[in-house]
Amino acid sequence: MRIAILGTRGIPAAYGGFETLAEELSVRLAARGHDVTVYSRPGAVRERVAWYRGVRVVELPTFRHKYLDTVVHGFLSALHAAARPYDAILFCNGINALACRLTRVLYSGSRVVINVDGLEKNRRKWNALGRIAYSVSERLSCVLPDVVLTDARAIHRYYRDRYGIDSVFIPYGSDLPRPDHTGVLSSLGLVPGRYVLYVSRFEPENNPDGVLIGYRQVPGETPLALIGSAPYSHGFISKLRELAAEDPRVRMPGALYGEAYQQLLANAMVYVHATEVGGTHPALVEAMGYGRPILLHETPENREVAGDTVLYYDAHRPETLARALSRLLGSEDERRRLGEAAFLKARRDYLWDDVTTSYEELFSRAVSDVP
Repeated sequence: MRIAILGTRGIPAAYGGFETLAEELSVRLAARGHDVTVYSRPGAVRERVAWYRGVRVVELPTFRHKYLDTVVHGFLSALHAAARPYDAILFCNGINALACRLTRVLYSGSRVVINVDGLEKNRRKWNALGRIAYSVSERLSCVLPDVVLTDARAIHRYYRDRYGIDSVFIPYGSDLPRPDHTGVLSSLGLVPGRYVLYVSRFEPENNPDGVLIGYRQVPGETPLALIGSAPYSHGFISKLRELAAEDPRVRMPGALYGEAYQQLLANAMVYVHATEVGGTHPALVEAMGYGRPILLHETPENREVAGDTVLYYDAHRPETLARALSRLLGSEDERRRLGEAAFLKARRDYLWDDVTTSYEELFSRAVSDVP
């Protein structure tokens, strides 16, 4: 099949969950013989390439603005894709729902799938206009594409109960290669198995500030590596850096990807996850895939992913993180038990080859339904 993936920042991934999906899925689909194209934005990927591991990469411009970046690039990508004979087009991010309609109007030969992600309208970074736009797009995503896709069963239930839509559920994968080296750790002054790790976009609903406040209440010398960034959160990140500077145990090198990210995740003593919006988060299932003991902010989506393989806390009450982290740092047996349980669940439920097969079958069914 000829498949296009739109709506992400592109590959090689250098941002977040959708970019991880675009890279892991596209490369595997291409290896299975499909003709795959991923649309990218300038300056938003690890390197500018025309091809990446068998996948065609099309870079199109955008308008660098917090509220327009994804929308503008989505419409330009939809226009470009409509002029190509793709069999299936995967849009990522519910805000691109209207662009789905544009593609179908201009070229009816493609089947259009949208992965709506989580409930984006609930993110604290959006103003009232942004929340309205996501609310409208949420409704449009139920009627404009051919298929609605969700990556968490909690989001699947939300769309079923609110809109009567029976979306297709496909999660993320967890199985990253185990890194052979630890050079990145050394450059940050970290020792394998002797640091706490947090990885996410530095945005309010991901609670990096709450993690930092809770960590600072934990005695001892175990350092915290706070990994992440965000393109339109400069003020928030500045305040976070000021807070981090008050504790010499904190490392805050910015966003890291690829081998560097894998080194940090595979060798963490404890992984802390604090997201409160979204579906299945790649960093969470990847930490499970590496068998890391995890402290997890409790939401229906996060509990669905991790079950009873983690310790839960409340990201809005940093003292709960401090208690849970102190407990876990002080018990090697509990860290081993939780890590093994997380690893087994990841191997059962979150493998990229299984995810790819599910997408492949979805695209095949959608294409076979073309009139």
